[in-house]
Amino acid sequence: MKAIVYTKGGGPEVLRLTERPLPEPGPGEVRVRVGVSGVNPTDWKSRTAGPQGEGEQVPNQDGAGLIDAVGEGVDPARTGQRVWIWEAAWQRPGGTAQEYVVLREEQAVPLPDHASLDLGASIAIPAMTAHRALTVRDGGPARLGPGALRGRTVLVAGGAGAVGNMAIQLARWAGATVVATVSSPFKACLAEAAGADHVVDYKAEDVAAAIRRVAPDGADIVVEVAMAANARLDVSVTAQNGAVAYYDDGAEVTLPRWTFFGNLRFQGVLVYTMPAEAKRDAVAAITAALADGALRVGEEAGLPLHRFPLERTADAHTAVEKGAVGKVLIDV
Repeated sequence: MKAIVYTKGGGPEVLRLTERPLPEPGPGEVRVRVGVSGVNPTDWKSRTAGPQGEGEQVPNQDGAGLIDAVGEGVDPARTGQRVWIWEAAWQRPGGTAQEYVVLREEQAVPLPDHASLDLGASIAIPAMTAHRALTVRDGGPARLGPGALRGRTVLVAGGAGAVGNMAIQLARWAGATVVATVSSPFKACLAEAAGADHVVDYKAEDVAAAIRRVAPDGADIVVEVAMAANARLDVSVTAQNGAVAYYDDGAEVTLPRWTFFGNLRFQGVLVYTMPAEAKRDAVAAITAALADGALRVGEEAGLPLHRFPLERTADAHTAVEKGAVGKVLIDV
């Protein structure tokens, strides 16, 4: 089978196309014939750092495809099942930038017939990150579902990004009022297409005033992509006892005193080190949202798709590193 591998850290030039033996699933595992691989920022950052162990590393955590073989202890009826994949390359040498991947069966989640492989390859890291961000507030639900956030206001910073897009869609599915911030009219159109109730262009208007007009008491939950740049703003527009969930790994931040008076929670979110129960809740909620048709991709859903063939995985990584607006996919 064909696979993209790297054996040392560095730029996209360390990625190379190779032939590898077809892997066999062990006990509790499935083998997935990968149709589409999704690229996230952590994929190129992991490549820069180098393999997690000795030998070859296949990049990319997310993907979608078809189970074509199962190991001992796995229901044989899963053979032929369409699935979406999460954490394929976390502490493992085998990511989704290859024609076949073997992983634990729970990491290959059934994909509804009406959901495309493109959607399946676009959701894992972004949607699991978004789900965690939307459920860390004290007194809030541990697992999203229809009505779970009814009466709540959610502020999504970077509403045109992959995580921001999924946060908008999941929050709307859960019944929240969603305010999204963006940096251009084009991105405003994307956030609106995703389903945001209100969109604020922070380069063209007073962001705090615009948010307070929509939510006079403040946002209950903030999904934050740029903590260092937005910390002071977030504190000024978050409701008492609210939560700011941030998923960037940027500069250090000094928090204003109002975090104390407001009983605000600042919660870091990284899917890989989330509690196991939080991962299970996220997978269950995403599965339910997919079944309801609540998650979409494509420009009409606020998430343009950028496609590359497997042999151009290096170009796909470069596109993500340079900040491509939308979701970068690899046709395996």
